[in-house]
Amino acid sequence: MRNILLTIALVGFLAAALPSRVAAQDCECSSDECCSHWGSCGTSDAYCGTGCKSGPCFAAPTTDPVSVPDIVTDDFFNGIIGQADDSCVGKRFYSRQAFLDALESYPQFGKTGSVENSKREVAAFFAHVTHETGQFCNVEEINGEANNYCDETVTQYPCNPEKGYYGRGPIQLSWNSNYGPAGESIGFDGLNAPETVANDPVISFRTALWYWMEHVHSVMDQGFGSTIRAMNRDLECDGKNQETVESRVGYYSQYCQQLDVDTGDNLTC
Repeated sequence: MRNILLTIALVGFLAAALPSRVAAQDCECSSDECCSHWGSCGTSDAYCGTGCKSGPCFAAPTTDPVSVPDIVTDDFFNGIIGQADDSCVGKRFYSRQAFLDALESYPQFGKTGSVENSKREVAAFFAHVTHETGQFCNVEEINGEANNYCDETVTQYPCNPEKGYYGRGPIQLSWNSNYGPAGESIGFDGLNAPETVANDPVISFRTALWYWMEHVHSVMDQGFGSTIRAMNRDLECDGKNQETVESRVGYYSQYCQQLDVDTGDNLTC
């Protein structure tokens, strides 16, 4: 009888010592699995990494602290696009509603960590968008037809010789190596109809959010400077194009101030 009582006590102690694993049961996962942001179970980075809700998460579980639409208010969005000239194509193309419609496909955007982190991610995203489009003025890269951006070494996404893969959309999606996988993920023919990004405002914002979540979102905790490097790799960093770096940092600082959050460290790259 004494041994039975000791066994019961030990089991109880171990259960109390492993709250993260027991918490996984809230998602109906097994005790050694993580519950992902979407409510599915697994053990890889996709489940236990960013956005993990419960179980043996690699990082602190997300709390979804704020609603991104509550951050990107009409006043915030219009404060950016309102600076564009009335003659700008983008002023009649981009809208807050198109952004919100696109956002539904990317529920993890601006939803990891604290309220402050969420605000910084929103500020960072729109800082880059503002710089890339000129306050939402441009839908396509200026003189983009002269820059085809075809990387023939990317055989998985072969270029259509009749199409141009120059910058389009809020983050100026470029290269066949981006148009191909973005189209696959979002649901349009990125290689044979890249112009869709400049014709459909929701798809346009989806490509921006796709690129962000694929290449930028994961470095947000390293500071805004890391997002600049993730956006343009080495084209602007390490002293190569200080003017554009300062432009992006300026917008980011401005939007952080508007959202009442500090900028954090490591602003430049």
